Amino acid sequence: MPIIIAIDGPAASGKSSVAKGLAERLGILFVNSGAMYRAVTWSVVHAKVDPHDPAAVIAHLNAIEIECGVEGREGTVFIDGLDPGEALVAEAVNANVSSVAKVPEVREVLVAKQRDYTKLGSLVMEGRDIGSVVFPDTPLKFYIDASEEVRRQRRLKQGLTDDPTSRDKADSSRKNSPLKIADDATVIDSSELTLEQVIDRVCGVLKERGALDELPES
Repeated sequence: MPIIIAIDGPAASGKSSVAKGLAERLGILFVNSGAMYRAVTWSVVHAKVDPHDPAAVIAHLNAIEIECGVEGREGTVFIDGLDPGEALVAEAVNANVSSVAKVPEVREVLVAKQRDYTKLGSLVMEGRDIGSVVFPDTPLKFYIDASEEVRRQRRLKQGLTDDPTSRDKADSSRKNSPLKIADDATVIDSSELTLEQVIDRVCGVLKERGALDELPES
């Protein structure tokens, strides 16, 4: 059985960097579920579909081909054969991804694709509902958090001007798969920790639970 490590957290908490670094250290697949929602949002915006009109978003969803694959040890996502690339963090995507991501049909399609990755072996997947919805049965759940001020500063360093707390409020209040801490998740506050220190803490928990012994040789 593959080892599934779920890492959730609010915007700019550092969860993506932690998940990617952890996967590299363990020699297993890294999947950024947020990139999938951003890719669909990019396609919606690019096609000039109203991201606030669920019916229009669903119609567009049914008209495109979403291909989720792997390059090296990292998940990829293509829309109609196109790689959105840096456009995934464009201002228009940042502003509308919450609206697109809360459409139940969008989540249904993408959650199925996220679960398909387990066919490829052990993985680290990060997002906002990985431990609570996508893989609720995995015992290896982590929630990476940080203070609002730290998250704002991290966002600015990334060259992004959107307010992470606004995105979190929207995602936490949605009816379908809201952002929340899974009941059995290990919470790690990364505000005063380096990336390596957070990864070390995650690895410490994995070691305590015997998960590292079950991973294949990289």
